[in-house]
Amino acid sequence: MVFEELIDAVEPIKRPGRGRPRRRPEKLHADKAYDDKKCKAALRRRGIKSRIARKGIDSSKKLGRHRWVVERTLAWLAKYRRLTIRYERRDDIHEAFLHLGCSLICFNYLS
Repeated sequence: MVFEELIDAVEPIKRPGRGRPRRRPEKLHADKAYDDKKCKAALRRRGIKSRIARKGIDSSKKLGRHRWVVERTLAWLAKYRRLTIRYERRDDIHEAFLHLGCSLICFNYLS
């Protein structure tokens, strides 16, 4: 499952201060597409609290508070045409352009 690979790919969260870094996030927010027994079981096995909207029961409006940050950032990256339509065949070059786009976004956000 791609969902489990995504959860396992999260790097350790470094906190300022003492103690070892957390290996996994404390909770995961997801939309109704991930309302599945397999997804919830995968999170439970890893000790992650699931905040997944239930199909037919929960409203998507509560999830929007957290989701808009990701959507906004993806929209900022979409203005760089080379990242929107993937012209590069090599992954390392595409990743370099992605880092460059993120750097430009951070620069514009700070200034």
